[in-house]
Amino acid sequence: MKRRRHQRKPVSRWPGRLLRGLRFDRNPLRRGSDRLETLLTGALIVVFAVAAPLAGRAGASWEHAAAAREMRAQQTLIHDVPATLLQAVPAWDPGLGGYLPEAQARWTAPAGRARTGWIFVAGGAAKGSTVHIWVNQTGALSDPPLQPSQITGRTQIAQWAAVAVLAAFLLTVWALVRRALDACRMAAWDAEWLANGPRWSPRRG
Repeated sequence: MKRRRHQRKPVSRWPGRLLRGLRFDRNPLRRGSDRLETLLTGALIVVFAVAAPLAGRAGASWEHAAAAREMRAQQTLIHDVPATLLQAVPAWDPGLGGYLPEAQARWTAPAGRARTGWIFVAGGAAKGSTVHIWVNQTGALSDPPLQPSQITGRTQIAQWAAVAVLAAFLLTVWALVRRALDACRMAAWDAEWLANGPRWSPRRG
């Protein structure tokens, strides 16, 4: 007995179809606008391939320089000072979620003025113990300055953002030009139909 051969379904290969649509050929149905669209698409692909690394490098360099300046400025305006707890802090389990417990503490501002306020503490600290906090020149609580890891993260985000902006710009150019070409093609089609349509579909009396 002969074995029946299973016919394989043709696999759709959209990259191949796309490349066939982009290449120049002698197809008589291709119009000048079609060839112009093909040329534009290929040119924009080349521009993206060349400019994407440059845009990513420029975006990363700009963000790294800006973040480094911000970190240096913060290091001159924000200070790490010790604070003495005025009350005990109950134990806190991070697995339970929620905010860190607060406790009253006293610290000295960089200008020498004593300050008292509520600070977040990890939990389990006894009254009179010392914790470190970040304050500004007046002694008010402040966020810590940027860390090198944060600068690296912001640099990477800026790099990909620059590439995404470039891609969006080129896609917008391509869409606008294609829309204009479609309008020209429709106008040419209408003109050809007005010129040749009556001969193909004569009116019946």
